[in-house]
Amino acid sequence: MTRAIVAQAPGGSDVLELREVTAPHAGPGELLVETIAVGVNFIETYQRSGIYPVPFPFTPGAEAAGRVTGLGEGVSGFAVGDLITTAEARASYATEFVVPAAGAVRVPHGIDAETAAALPLQGLTAHYLATSAAQPKVGDTVLVHAGAGGVGLLLTQLLTARGVRVLTTASSPEKQALSRAAGAVDVLDYAGFADRARELTAGAGVAVVYDGVGKDTFDDSLRALRVRGELVLFGAASGPVPPFDLQRLNAGGSLSVTRPSLGHFLLSAEERAWRYGELFEALAAGTLSVRIGARFPLAEAGAAHAALEGRATTGKVVLIA
Repeated sequence: MTRAIVAQAPGGSDVLELREVTAPHAGPGELLVETIAVGVNFIETYQRSGIYPVPFPFTPGAEAAGRVTGLGEGVSGFAVGDLITTAEARASYATEFVVPAAGAVRVPHGIDAETAAALPLQGLTAHYLATSAAQPKVGDTVLVHAGAGGVGLLLTQLLTARGVRVLTTASSPEKQALSRAAGAVDVLDYAGFADRARELTAGAGVAVVYDGVGKDTFDDSLRALRVRGELVLFGAASGPVPPFDLQRLNAGGSLSVTRPSLGHFLLSAEERAWRYGELFEALAAGTLSVRIGARFPLAEAGAAHAALEGRATTGKVVLIA
């Protein structure tokens, strides 16, 4: 037996309970891992609450770091004792988890397990947003919503290191200070951000808006764009964007909208290795730092979800196994 967080049925954060469960085993092509730290992500609140259908009883979690304790048939390139991290595990809110070896990477020396657990999903998301979903050029000005969130802080650092001028939005003085420390040249209030973004670009508008907020910001995100600007809609923290008339893109200046998802930017072992490799190199070089805004014991996963849903956190929330 082992211990895992289990929701017996969909509901609020209080449905998450630490229980004794049957221990997992590594199947062909899989790793068995002893958990050290778990990354908590907003999608897991949607799964727990029933917004995103999942089978119940349900143990959340896809992101974690830990030590390899078992190798499934056919696995190569890993050894028992390796520290690995992943955003592609199953049921990682547990003291042990299983992950396909193809979706795990060894953590380089010098990176601790908590940082390794906090990096994959938000780090890989920030990387594909900065390099692939849109490709702003050196000197371009972009707008990143929720600049003090986990993705926002990482994306700001990656873009700034590439010579891109970053504006962000943030909802409090503390969050605005965090965003500036990550490299934002100006941090805007959500109210009136489109007008302010145009003021800061001499009326032209920004080249790209990275919008993980969704419904509440979408219309003004379009309005903040320059001619031939790109809106990258990668989340819906305020709710999904309603259907809209595509003619608005023409009227706004031949605009583009894309709705990417991380899985489509990890299509090969080479692509996965490239993205992780650049993130690890940036951490080692000191051009990227991962902010862990809150730590909770595994048993307090419900409190972690409540903090996340209440917008009471900045950076990354992790569970300590």
